[in-house]
Amino acid sequence: MTPWADTVRLITVTVDGFKEQVPAGSNLTELIHRQHAQHKDLLVELGGHFVSPGDYDGTVLKDGDRVELIHPAFGG
Repeated sequence: MTPWADTVRLITVTVDGFKEQVPAGSNLTELIHRQHAQHKDLLVELGGHFVSPGDYDGTVLKDGDRVELIHPAFGG
């Protein structure tokens, strides 16, 4: 149970294949921070579509959204 469950309406999103409850009105920036996924090379996919980092703040999550947080592996 999350600490805000009694005071805030929660929605369910799927993050990297796992169901997560987040406060309604959360955006991608907030989700990334909650997941401790901040990284300069992070790629974010929402509903199968790439989201530009400049759009994270303005992208509000909806109940049932599917988010993939992708950490590319560089090298060879």
